[in-house]
Amino acid sequence: MKIATFNINGIRARLPRLLEWLEETRPDIACLQEIKCQDESFPAAEIGAAGYRALWHGQKGFNGVAILARGEPPREVRRGLGGEPEDEHSRYLEADVAGLRVACIYLPNGNPQPGPKFDYKLRWFERLRRRMAEIAAEEVPAIVTGDFNVIPRDADVWSPAAMADDALMQPAARDAYARLMADGWTDALLTHNPRGGVWTFWDYQAGAWQRDHGFRIDHALLSPELADRLLACGVDKDTRGRDKASDHAPVWVELR
Repeated sequence: MKIATFNINGIRARLPRLLEWLEETRPDIACLQEIKCQDESFPAAEIGAAGYRALWHGQKGFNGVAILARGEPPREVRRGLGGEPEDEHSRYLEADVAGLRVACIYLPNGNPQPGPKFDYKLRWFERLRRRMAEIAAEEVPAIVTGDFNVIPRDADVWSPAAMADDALMQPAARDAYARLMADGWTDALLTHNPRGGVWTFWDYQAGAWQRDHGFRIDHALLSPELADRLLACGVDKDTRGRDKASDHAPVWVELR
């Protein structure tokens, strides 16, 4: 079984790239972030024609997440995280698919920091951790995947000095991510690439793609019940270099 995550950076604008990637790689489950469209504008017909059933949680112009599955449709478990009733951001979607619990997340960026946006990021992290603890208590094979907007280690960025002031690398954000690992979750890419040097994001600015100035912020976290089934993982890096591409590349895991 192959599960992938892809921050598509606007599903309407990148639909040709998305359909191209789905056709070429055929993941069994694909989690999308930053779909940036309202629910009624989601291209369900086009995705259905590609062989996928979809569940989505949209928002006009910003955020938005979706879970695609080949074969049986995803069965929704949760839409959004509790804890802040006034929070209307579409950043979390959880479903049961093919015997797995799949959570698709788009964690807040947090810039500029310090400030209210970074404070919101940390609160969202705590809400995510509470939900992940609930999932773990169910002892189901689970994956929490998406754009975490955290560079976990210096080895996960082309230049730690260049990103030192960014919210993605602040100690508080890194500590929040580390606490998820300490709770028993497994970072799939880190497991297979302990030395780092694997990027999932390259900015559109300053020739970052051409110079390979990237970093790793898209992660796939596996529960203990699923970590033992990990066979392989990787990044579909070539998609980033295509015409009108997202600034992220898909991350995938292959499971027994």
